[in-house]
Amino acid sequence: MEQKNEINIELKEEMAQGTYANLAVISHSPSEFVIDFVRIMPGMPKAQVKSRIILTPEHAKRLQNALQENIKKYEDVFGNIKIKDGGMPPIPMTFGTGTAQA
Repeated sequence: MEQKNEINIELKEEMAQGTYANLAVISHSPSEFVIDFVRIMPGMPKAQVKSRIILTPEHAKRLQNALQENIKKYEDVFGNIKIKDGGMPPIPMTFGTGTAQA
């Protein structure tokens, strides 16, 4: 008899909205990877961690593989994703804007 490997995943309405982050800070120990998703806003002296995800090393590797596969699929449709200046955004981020004036 064939067994189905299905997972029923619930996405609550407040989570479905998503949370914007423009920086990820990754740290690890022998037993886990911690990914802090951060939102940096121009002119703000402090950046906020919007979400923290803790993964086992095995799940971190699975995430890496899933991201690589999905980036390839994306680039096959939309073209290469260009990363400027070695991949790290300048801190503080300015978003290409000047100083705000009233």
